[in-house]
Amino acid sequence: MRSCLVRFLACFAVTAAFALAHAGAQARKIGIFDGQQDVGTVLHAGSAAYGPAQKTYTVTGSGENMWFASDDFHFVWKKVSGDVALSADITIAGSTGDAHRKGLLVIRKTLDKDSISADVAVHGDGLTSLQFRDAKGGDMREVQTNVSAPKRVRIEKRGDFIYAFVPGEDGRLHPSGASTRLPVSGTFYIGIGVCAHNKDAVQKVVFSNVKLEHLAPARGATVLLSTLEAVPVAGDRRVQYVAAAHFEAPNWTHDGKAFVFNEEGRIYRLAIGSAEPEAIAAGELEECNNDHGISPGGQWLAISCQSGADKLSRVYVVPLAGGEPRLVTKTGAAYWHGWSPDGKRLAFAARRGNAADIYSIGVNGEDERQLTSAPGLDDGPDYSPDGAWIYFNSERTGHMQIWRMRPDGSDQQQFLTTDSNDWFPHISPDGRWMVYLAYDRSVTGHPPLKNVEIRLVALKDKKTTLLAKLFGGQGTMNVPSWSPGSKRVAFVSYEQLPEEEMSVP
Repeated sequence: MRSCLVRFLACFAVTAAFALAHAGAQARKIGIFDGQQDVGTVLHAGSAAYGPAQKTYTVTGSGENMWFASDDFHFVWKKVSGDVALSADITIAGSTGDAHRKGLLVIRKTLDKDSISADVAVHGDGLTSLQFRDAKGGDMREVQTNVSAPKRVRIEKRGDFIYAFVPGEDGRLHPSGASTRLPVSGTFYIGIGVCAHNKDAVQKVVFSNVKLEHLAPARGATVLLSTLEAVPVAGDRRVQYVAAAHFEAPNWTHDGKAFVFNEEGRIYRLAIGSAEPEAIAAGELEECNNDHGISPGGQWLAISCQSGADKLSRVYVVPLAGGEPRLVTKTGAAYWHGWSPDGKRLAFAARRGNAADIYSIGVNGEDERQLTSAPGLDDGPDYSPDGAWIYFNSERTGHMQIWRMRPDGSDQQQFLTTDSNDWFPHISPDGRWMVYLAYDRSVTGHPPLKNVEIRLVALKDKKTTLLAKLFGGQGTMNVPSWSPGSKRVAFVSYEQLPEEEMSVP
């Protein structure tokens, strides 16, 4: 018995000594970083070597994935606090291996496999995305950039937001449009990492020109960036277009080839994959706002513009290809929100005196009908594709919720009951889904530049899932934005960054 105890203690001492030695090696400084280690379940131990002459880090890593609630990868890290940015050239060695093997710039709250985290990941097939997990043990999500296989990338933490930067045509780093709110307080880890995306493989990645910066508080002007994104009903967000401008409310054209949105009082068309939008001619109309949409036949565009002498919004129709507008609502203020499926009527929100209600009107400007009269604001009407319902948002219960009614205003009923303030319901063309915009209950109205969610509802059972969390609100999704095949939803997210960070080396 005693000999067994002696052998056990001896083995324990050897094991403890090995663990301490291993921990010391893992914590040994390497270049600008404080240590390295495998995170999660890794069958093949990773490693990192620093070349001071070229200031390069050669990192090898294994690991099955960095997704869902667990990450498996090799991480070279430094413990920091405050606002920081990390930039590097990333070269993935070899032409074989899993398409989703990746080199990463990483921010993590802890070294646990299920930590709150964010990373800019350059994949073997060129996909470059911002991945993030906003709660310990939660699922990873991502926003894919519209740049493939960039030579250099940057991750930046400023306040409660994480931003991804990619090179522009000038070779300098610019905001990619991919961002997320990720509160990380106190100390956290920042560094470089490698995941083979195959538990049985080992991948090598070279990181060069690595630059870690502690960011000073923003001084002077900030710049608003608008990002047009699309998200599938099952899948990941992807940046379609980003600009240092204020644009809003995308419609998806019925052929699936372009978006329509408003910017600085004008209406624009952006062909998918194009770098520049083109203005849609609308005669003398000015100050067109974010309430616009395309007719069922795809020929006409309903727009809302403050162009009268009283500067109150009115609804017009104009050829989608551009042309002279025709006034539909003679009385302001009126804001378009929906076409009837047969294209004969428009649903709009209007202020008449002190009341804010929902109306419909013939597309020829005749037969205006008031559909709601409940106390409080009613807004955002949109027809179901079968014409059986108009969905809308109403604050008649004390806070904004999703309702529906028959097209003649009858049978008004609350459709969803939530703890949030819910706006702008839009039904998919196939009639299966609804998306809407959710604000925190403390937020009044639908202001811009707030933390909001886009939620997806299955109409058959009202099961609700989260499509996206973003910085947005007014302008994000005011109008119908479904793709023609009911597979994706377009929306706009926003970023506010210091002017000096619009272009960095």
